[in-house]
Amino acid sequence: MKTCDYLVIGAGIVGLSLALELKRRNPGARILVLEKERELAQHGSGRNSGVLHAGFYYTADSLKARFTREGNARWKRFIEERGLRINRCGKLVVAKNEQEVEGLRELKRRGDLNGVETHLISLEEARRIEPRVKSVELVLWSPHTATVDPKECMAAVAEECRAQGIEILLGTPYRARRGSDILTPKEVFSAGFVVNAAGLYADRIAHDFGLGLRYRILPFKGLYLYGSEPKGALRTNIYPVPDLRNPFLGVHFTVTVEGQVKIGPTAIPAFWREHYQGLQGFNLREALSIVWDEALLFLRNDFNFRTLALEEVKKYAQPYLVAQASALLEGVRRENFRTWGRPGIRAQLYDHQARRLVMDFTLEGNAEGLHVLNAVSPAWTAAMPFAEYLADQIESLHKGRELSLQG
Repeated sequence: MKTCDYLVIGAGIVGLSLALELKRRNPGARILVLEKERELAQHGSGRNSGVLHAGFYYTADSLKARFTREGNARWKRFIEERGLRINRCGKLVVAKNEQEVEGLRELKRRGDLNGVETHLISLEEARRIEPRVKSVELVLWSPHTATVDPKECMAAVAEECRAQGIEILLGTPYRARRGSDILTPKEVFSAGFVVNAAGLYADRIAHDFGLGLRYRILPFKGLYLYGSEPKGALRTNIYPVPDLRNPFLGVHFTVTVEGQVKIGPTAIPAFWREHYQGLQGFNLREALSIVWDEALLFLRNDFNFRTLALEEVKKYAQPYLVAQASALLEGVRRENFRTWGRPGIRAQLYDHQARRLVMDFTLEGNAEGLHVLNAVSPAWTAAMPFAEYLADQIESLHKGRELSLQG
């Protein structure tokens, strides 16, 4: 049996950032991080868009708003200190019709409340930034949005963890809880405190602890279609006005850290947690549970799920996806977008009692452990200040308080 002061389940960006913060506050503590895969960044932390968001989408009372702006700045310092790659390309948000112009104004209001620099500019001004952009009347410019390489950044964070004496145990999946012990296929761990940052599996682990019982993870598949235009063909990220009633930002253009252009992502309901392609990661029991939830949502059309699902499934067709994106940019040609990128899965929390998707970070915990149930986008951008917040909650839990928090 291995013993430790803190056992973190999940070596994604939230788990590793929290491990570093716990080590900073408790230099003598033994901290172990369990990761089921044999390599880091095999799921959300390595398959995300690579965008460092600025923080203007979110209502001022949300945890997302609290952490995204600061997280953007913290990542940039981290990247500069280590000589990692970053593309400070910014973002233009465009309106496809008059109704969406008011959406731009709402995003500007939110940005102002969150202390995030944004500018409402004319289409003429926007075309000085990106000559090909299309919009009606106004465009929102976000100068602090940037793109990075998530896998490169994850490797640097892991290196920092190891330098601080944090043990990252690869190929060591959580299997079950037995009293205060955590079981894996190889070893048993006895931890003073357990942190569940397991992403796609966070709900299952929390349920083993008797927490988060009203919640389940619903997976959504994100696909990107890569362009063959030369690097530099697009100068900045181009986004539509999103439907702020759901957590998805819509099909957009991302300029990668290398300057390559990609269209996406989709938000297609997946049938199991690791439903990346084909039958990869298939689990019958898990699939039956998830498909049952999705079927009920489809039939009842809760939060407009049926419309969302039918629209997203169409995006499996490359011509349709390209046509959607062409509303944002001039000169988009079908023949330039033919290569699918590495799929990702969004671990989206679903509140089955309230019958809605949970829009903000969600935690539950007690004296035994803390469970990060919803580390939804922009968790990558927000990871560092979010880790400090989580460490604050852990200190409160050590004092015997219980936690059930949805921001």
